[in-house]
Amino acid sequence: MKTTKNVAAPLQLYCYLFGHNYKVTKNVTSYVKEYTCGCCKKQLTTNSNGDLTELTPKFKEINSILEEMYSRRLERSGAHVFNASAY
Repeated sequence: MKTTKNVAAPLQLYCYLFGHNYKVTKNVTSYVKEYTCGCCKKQLTTNSNGDLTELTPKFKEINSILEEMYSRRLERSGAHVFNASAY
């Protein structure tokens, strides 16, 4: 019989007790960002209201399309090109 250890359980307990330690992992636009917890690796993004929402495959797709549109708009306007993946 195989036994598996759940390594994330102590980290999830830490986040439950003390709160998440979110860091910005990607700047999609100047106002939309993706965040990841340093402990439990939970991913969040900002939604249309500016609130944090869990990063689902649907939001990943929305963010990638939004990033493309934003960079194209900046290129057309002649403004400094914002490299969202560099942050």
